Amino acid sequence: MLSIEIYFVGFVIVLLTQLIIIYRWRNPKCNGILPPGSLGFPFIGECFELIFPAHSYDLHPFIQKRLQRYGPLFRTNIAGSNVVVSADQEFNNFIFQQEDKSVVRWYLDSFVKLFEQSAEVTSNGLSLHKHMRSTVLTSFGIESIQRNLLSRFEKLVQRTLHSWSTQDHIDVEYAIIAQMFGEFGADLVCSYDAETSKELIDKYINTTSAVMSFPLNIPGTTYHKSLKNKEKVMEMLREAVNARLALPRDDKDDLISRMIKDINIVDFVTPEYIAQILFGLLFIMFQTLPLLLVFVLKFISENPAVVGELIAEHDEIIAKRKNSDSSVTWEEYKSMTFTLQVVNETLRLGNTVPGVMRKVVKDIKIRGYTIPAGWGIMACQSTLHLDPNIYKDPLKFDPSRWKDATPEFISKNLKPFGGGIKQCAGAHFSRASLCIFLHVFVTKYRWSIVKGGDIVQNPIMHLKKGFIISVSERSD
Repeated sequence: MLSIEIYFVGFVIVLLTQLIIIYRWRNPKCNGILPPGSLGFPFIGECFELIFPAHSYDLHPFIQKRLQRYGPLFRTNIAGSNVVVSADQEFNNFIFQQEDKSVVRWYLDSFVKLFEQSAEVTSNGLSLHKHMRSTVLTSFGIESIQRNLLSRFEKLVQRTLHSWSTQDHIDVEYAIIAQMFGEFGADLVCSYDAETSKELIDKYINTTSAVMSFPLNIPGTTYHKSLKNKEKVMEMLREAVNARLALPRDDKDDLISRMIKDINIVDFVTPEYIAQILFGLLFIMFQTLPLLLVFVLKFISENPAVVGELIAEHDEIIAKRKNSDSSVTWEEYKSMTFTLQVVNETLRLGNTVPGVMRKVVKDIKIRGYTIPAGWGIMACQSTLHLDPNIYKDPLKFDPSRWKDATPEFISKNLKPFGGGIKQCAGAHFSRASLCIFLHVFVTKYRWSIVKGGDIVQNPIMHLKKGFIISVSERSD
């Protein structure tokens, strides 16, 4: 009889504990009214619905359905993190202006573990992000693009496309990551040789598969495997930094060398810090830019009229040169009017991520709601890029929509690189690299689609089964 009572008491305790957990989960602390929405199930939130594949350029159904139900602000929970998703562009602009005030940069837990960083602000008040941004601008800003990046990247594109033309067909997505940006990124950042670059690339690709996975660190999960691969990549980067420090004299002109010079100047710059920053920058090199190049190739391949106009523009550029084989100049790059329209349209329609993440450091009041400190905010720029009130037929690839667009319109309605004081430092390089790639491609080669190119979002947009093309040298 006593044992039955003990079991019953134990059952009641377990039940009450579960009820308390569920109640606290569904009713988080807030000094006001939370935006409408749901936090889903305890610990996992609504993560699985967000990563369920969608096959369209349109807003992911997870976001679309909640916007229709709750309006432009709604709360959710993604992989254990409370988040307010905002399609309110006025509020998003406010958030971008509040960096280091009401909000700081933030990523989901799965991303944070992959991209560890120290505290946002050091004891001397200098923001790590300010230092990183300054470092990136030194290597990838307008001055560097003008000085040598244009010509270096053009030579790389020429080598890559020639290699493609000698093969029956090529998977563009992997080839751009492995051949083009793998070599370029590893050389620019670490001065790696081709063999070491390939080893780094292979490990890095395996690492970044966990960016939007559920952060369950147990053997057998994607997340666990990615963390293991991350350690291997980090070891390679640490070895590169330490090897450079051991040199009596460093004559290399790469990112490691520039950051090492700051070790005795900036207190938080250590060999480990340098390795962590390099890891994050390589993510941009191996993931973000390659995806944009894949998308621009897919978009123009499906629109022959666009290809024809690109060929006309770039043939004219070459015709004006004294030497047709000379490298693209800064003036020529700035004259690529239609090409830049193609790039803008690619950046608009190729929303590779659903939004920009920030973390609230003090309560924010908005439209009668309160977003508590500690919560995340996803500023959803894809809703801006696909707004039918701004863009006619928003799911159509149409570069001509940018023909008469003013700088003010572009600045206000095209935000693929975020906004505010911390807009992506590599924005200019991203645009320039797309233009240079298209210049070499349309003037020297012809291509045809073999297979693939199907869009999938889960929620990062990519191509489901790659994008296979056949490339040949231009004969006309």
